[in-house]
Amino acid sequence: MSADKTTRAWISLLLLSGVSVVIATGATETLGVAITGALVLIFAWMKARVVLARYLGLWQAPAWLSGFNWALGLFCLLLLGLFLIPEIGA
Repeated sequence: MSADKTTRAWISLLLLSGVSVVIATGATETLGVAITGALVLIFAWMKARVVLARYLGLWQAPAWLSGFNWALGLFCLLLLGLFLIPEIGA
């Protein structure tokens, strides 16, 4: 049963990585730099959550998982803000 959850986590990481690569390489002209960067960051956040929950086993400790999710979410918002500063100024 554990290998099945690990396999599903690995497949979801592969899919999220593939989607973020497709978005990063082809969507900049269509969506714009700001939206493309935000989408790539969102997919990176989702991948980090999978790693924390499944590979580090935090799904067994919901309080710790929630704390890490909040910290990671706030860090991603900070990164998004820093990424968007040049776009807002232009």
